[in-house]
Amino acid sequence: MNLTQEDWIAQFESDENGVILDVRTEMEFEEGYIAGAINYDFHQGAAFVTDLETLDKSKNYYVYCRSGARSANACAIMNELGFENTYNLLGGIIEWDGDIVEP
Repeated sequence: MNLTQEDWIAQFESDENGVILDVRTEMEFEEGYIAGAINYDFHQGAAFVTDLETLDKSKNYYVYCRSGARSANACAIMNELGFENTYNLLGGIIEWDGDIVEP
């Protein structure tokens, strides 16, 4: 499900079972990320799917990337793998108005 930034934030903040998933490359992640995010690189192909399989499918995943394209594809893959609740951040981090953690 695609959500605007406002809806994505509001839903995550009221979700006790929510996890933020950043699907950008490690290099992109190290340039700055949304607080609390875990990073699994979508471009890793089979390794990305293997990483997804380690996640708890009963949780709700709030997924983002740079622009929203990779995260939309990641949500589709996750749904195929049996994840029931995945939420794509429309516009990705480049349109993010909130705080960004800079390591």
